[in-house]
Amino acid sequence: MAANDLPRPDFARNMTLIGHSDIGGRGDGLQLMVHKGYAYIGHPWSQGFSIVDVRDARNPKTVNYVQAPANTWNIHLQAHGDLLLVINALDLFADVETFTDEKIYYTQSVGDTVAGSRGRRAWTAGMSVFDISTPDKPREIGRLDVEGVGFHRLWYVGGRYAYASALLDGFTDYIFVTIDMANPQKPELAGRWWLPGMNRAGAETPTWGEGRRFALHHALVHGDTAYACWRDGGLTLLDIADHANPKLIRHLNWSPPYGGGTHSPLPLPGRDLLVVADEAVLDNEEDGRKHTWMFDIRVPENPVSISTFPIPHEIDYVKKGGHFGPHNLHENRPGSFQSETLIFATWQNAGIRAFDISDPYHPVETGALVPAAPRAMTDRRPGRPRVIQSADVFVDTAGLIYATDYNAGLEIIEYKG
Repeated sequence: MAANDLPRPDFARNMTLIGHSDIGGRGDGLQLMVHKGYAYIGHPWSQGFSIVDVRDARNPKTVNYVQAPANTWNIHLQAHGDLLLVINALDLFADVETFTDEKIYYTQSVGDTVAGSRGRRAWTAGMSVFDISTPDKPREIGRLDVEGVGFHRLWYVGGRYAYASALLDGFTDYIFVTIDMANPQKPELAGRWWLPGMNRAGAETPTWGEGRRFALHHALVHGDTAYACWRDGGLTLLDIADHANPKLIRHLNWSPPYGGGTHSPLPLPGRDLLVVADEAVLDNEEDGRKHTWMFDIRVPENPVSISTFPIPHEIDYVKKGGHFGPHNLHENRPGSFQSETLIFATWQNAGIRAFDISDPYHPVETGALVPAAPRAMTDRRPGRPRVIQSADVFVDTAGLIYATDYNAGLEIIEYKG
């Protein structure tokens, strides 16, 4: 797309939009990985995933689309080496009768909500493994199938093990599982861990009350510790030295009084710090003001919150419509930009943000870009506002920022901070 055709951002400070793609007409993007010059993008409404050649960042080209299995979505994925891992799960947003009101998705246990679907199971649940030695031509070489709704999000950076949030039959919602990747053609579940009350098949009873979800969004792993975010269930640090039997180090939950949605962890092991973002999940801050928290984890058994990130304030984003608040963080993956002082985040209707945490007690915003409103709506849920909802962010080794949106495609941004 020529520079003069780029959508003009609503706001920019120390960031410049240099490239944009409508992802081949599938503008809905969720998680993305940039790997060997190609962006792999999962779709929440178009199902499947797309591949965009971003070797020329000013001229991204959509080069492939891989259709999901029937009634299945591939919203999250991980790329490392010559492997691409893609989740398979029931396409929850296709069930317009159940999830027309997004509040149902975010405030009720998904396992209970879709329990009636299990007698007519017609989706693929688990994970597919693709060979991407030819980056634009993924070839499926393995699959892990599970009984249940399926996987939600993955963490894989090489080695023998991958990690996932999985909704298995018998559980109220997504739990933590470890996956043995010794043979990528035949990955196997190795271990599992859940918060007490989630195992209905084991006669456990939920204790968290109506209107809340105790559900693992995902975990990031460093060494033998998994840092896991459980939506309204808060944060756990898990010892995974024994991958078959994870053990709890500490569980913290600040909801209530805060509004839950604990979503994205980012350990900074060189500084004994942990960043945790609570996702804004309802329009116009109906679920309350959400924060990105800084924790001191020098004593893993006693994480201490020491600050929160500043809140975007150029305009009244609450009145703008849609979700206003944190969503995802750039995750310092091997082969990407890595920093323990510069944090990149998506803030939904407030776009993409950069923060300097050199002083962890006083995070400072150092850059921002709020993309233009989407030109077309791919989100099929009725009544959704036509505003930006920046979803995921990835920063490559050259410092270029890649960001997805639920409708507006792929943005490629230079950081000038």
